Parts: sequence; structure tokens; C-alpha cells
Amino acid sequence: MTQTQVQPLSLTPEQVKRYSRHIIMPQVGSRGQRKLLESKVLIVGAGGLGSPSAVYLALAGVGTIGVADFDVVDVSNLQRQILHHTDDVGRSKVQSATDSIHQFNPDTNVVAHDTWLTSENAMGIVGDYDVVINGADNFPSRYLINDACYLSNIPLVDGSILIFDGQATVYLPGKGCYRCLFPSPPPPGMVPNCAEAGVLGALTGLVGSIQAVETLKLILGIGESLSSRLLLIDALSMDFRQVRVPKNPKCPLCGDNPTVTELIDYEVFCGVTAPADNGMHKG
Repeated sequence: MTQTQVQPLSLTPEQVKRYSRHIIMPQVGSRGQRKLLESKVLIVGAGGLGSPSAVYLALAGVGTIGVADFDVVDVSNLQRQILHHTDDVGRSKVQSATDSIHQFNPDTNVVAHDTWLTSENAMGIVGDYDVVINGADNFPSRYLINDACYLSNIPLVDGSILIFDGQATVYLPGKGCYRCLFPSPPPPGMVPNCAEAGVLGALTGLVGSIQAVETLKLILGIGESLSSRLLLIDALSMDFRQVRVPKNPKCPLCGDNPTVTELIDYEVFCGVTAPADNGMHKG
């Protein structure tokens, strides 16, 4: 019985021209570009971080981009969320994001997850992708996404921003997770979100672009990722620092004796209430 072989993806002449600046790079080439075209990336949150990540992944030729968000575009989002425009105010963020991504690259397959990620649906959504980018700005979502990625053995490219400060890191399966850094959430109300404290709009572009770069490196298998390193950005002084974040053997999720073996109730864990619209994936 002859085994059927899957034919490698061939680049069209238009794709060769579109991605020519990638193809001439020895670290990418036509083989790497095909990897990008065949890859699937989930972006959680079509907000400040998810917007630049989505734009640059689409422009790079990532074949499938999933966008998970249940919010609608508000005029206050336009200060930083470049996927959305004035005419999009009031529209579903995932639909606005889909239209914008197709304007940047009509060949990109956009999968719209117009839903609130929960313990019931997260594993089913996350498991369809090669890499996940976290653009959520609240603790229940951050722990949920972290746990779902770890349990699904999928790399997580994490980022956060507040006022003038930004952070970025990568959690690779078996090499640590968000709980290694933050085993438990802070008390409710101790850490403000962007809606409460504000954020410099351009900073979201910087951190979101770093997340896109880290994702592309993972897909291509090149360079050194931010795994086990936390990049800290102070935009006021334009100071970049790195902190080593080794895997914690006592981590409740990925440690030697894990106590978290399935998704939990993250609102209860973080001590917050989850109303119908709590801005779960705003950024």
C-alpha cells in the first residue's frame, strides 16, 4: 500500500513578490516563508497589544490568524488599537479586526472567535493553533490563557502594558509558565488596568510588535526567544532591562508536583466577579 505524501506548499508569483524581503533573508528564505503561510496563531484580545501583533503577522504571511474577543469597538480604543477605525465604533472587535487584517493581506485566513474565553471553551479554541499571543489585560484571562496553553503544550507569547511600562516574555512548554512568575494573583483592586490608570498609546505598538517578532521566530525556528527571560520596558527613560525567570519547581502548574491539572474557575481564583461584559479581553 503506497503512503500518500503531502505536497509542500508552493509560493505563487504574487507571493514571491509580496514576501520578497523575507525570501532574500537567509534566516527565512522560501522554506521559512512557506512555514509562515502554513502556520496558525491565536491572538487573545483585539486591543492595544493584539492590534500590532495581528497587523505584522498578517503582513509577514502567517496563514491563519485567530482573533478572540467578545467586546465592541469604543471611541476610547482608537487612541491605541490600530486594527479599528472611527467608522468601526460600535462594531464587534473581531469583525472590525477581520476586515482590517484582510485590508493588509487578503490571503490571510482570519478565524473570528467572538466569544468570552472560559474554562469550558478555552482548550477547544487554543488547541487549534501553533502559537498563542496574549493581549488580555486582566488576571482571570491571563491565568486562563496560561493554563490552557500549558495543558495543550502550546507556546505562549505574553505581553502587558500600563501607563509607561511594558513587559514581554515567552512561555515554552516545559520551560516555565506565568504561574512560575506569579503563583497567585494580587488582591482585587491592587493593580489597576489601562481603563483605570491609562497607557501611552504608542507603547502598545512597541510591546505588540515585540510579541509579533517573538512569534515569527518561534514559527521559523530561528534566534533566541524570550523564554525564561522577562523584558521590562520603561518608555519614559527608554530603558530596556531583562530579568531571568527560571522554571519554578514548586509551580502549581508546571512544577514537580503540580496541583493544577485542569482549567479552574478563574474569577473565583482571582477574587473577582464576571459580569456579562467585564472587558475580559480589552487592552
